[in-house]
Amino acid sequence: MRTTNIGGKEIQLRANPLALLFYKQAFDRDLIADTLELQSLQSLRDGDFSGLDTITLFQIAYAMNKAAKPESAFPRFEEWLADLDSIGLDDPQWIIDVVEEAIEGFFRTGGPAPSEKQ
Repeated sequence: MRTTNIGGKEIQLRANPLALLFYKQAFDRDLIADTLELQSLQSLRDGDFSGLDTITLFQIAYAMNKAAKPESAFPRFEEWLADLDSIGLDDPQWIIDVVEEAIEGFFRTGGPAPSEKQ
């Protein structure tokens, strides 16, 4: 699990089986397939967002945020998104955090679980 800042709000992310379920239920798509599409965007670290589907990125963040807080009442995607004041594409760290949490959480090689990063 890790924490990132999206639009001035601290968001916890957890890539686990619940995130897969929540993503499928909310968007009728497969989180792994969508993550693999994002993973291929190596240019994100260089600030090139030309191939980025930001809605998919927010959907992945939403499902992982919901999985980090499964015991609490959680808003629908539109409400969750509306609660973010703004997004900063000039600081891609939150984008990298979302993609890395998904990759590290779903594509482990049998090693220990990654520790929480802030």
